[in-house]
Amino acid sequence: MRHHDDHEEELDLPPSKTKIKKQMIELQDIGEQLVALNKDQLKEMDIPESLRDAIQEAKRITKFGAIKRQMQYIGRLMRDVDPAPIIAKLEVWSGKSSQHIAYMHRVERWRERLLESDSALTELLAEHPEADAQRLRALIRNALKEKELLKPPKSYREIFQVLREILPEPTFLQEESNE
Repeated sequence: MRHHDDHEEELDLPPSKTKIKKQMIELQDIGEQLVALNKDQLKEMDIPESLRDAIQEAKRITKFGAIKRQMQYIGRLMRDVDPAPIIAKLEVWSGKSSQHIAYMHRVERWRERLLESDSALTELLAEHPEADAQRLRALIRNALKEKELLKPPKSYREIFQVLREILPEPTFLQEESNE
């Protein structure tokens, strides 16, 4: 048995300089993503106070040399942190934001369709009978008039808000992040 343990120790060589450098760069990349987060997202991160302080300091730095040194420092602090939950949360957020953008584009397409054809409103009302048809008709009419008279797009913007109330934003990623 003793001989077997010695054999395992021989195989457990320290990581090469190349591997250490690669890990440091990966940790610095994660650090940069952390620095790019907004205050609320940063609050949600389960990270040590020293790392949190270093990230907030990096947000204040404007000189390139100083920011580079600060990012290296953040990379060093990241060595003491399990990056897996951080990476998972960053992935959820990036997915959520691309999902949100896709949703906003969908709402935008609906607005354009409503202004281009009467059949779009019929289709929308068939899918969402709870929608206020009268209000939408009035907003569409007003938005077209605003455009024609080169007036501020008040009704045009309001159609977007009404559509956001009618069309629910998918939330499956938010549910995943609560687990």
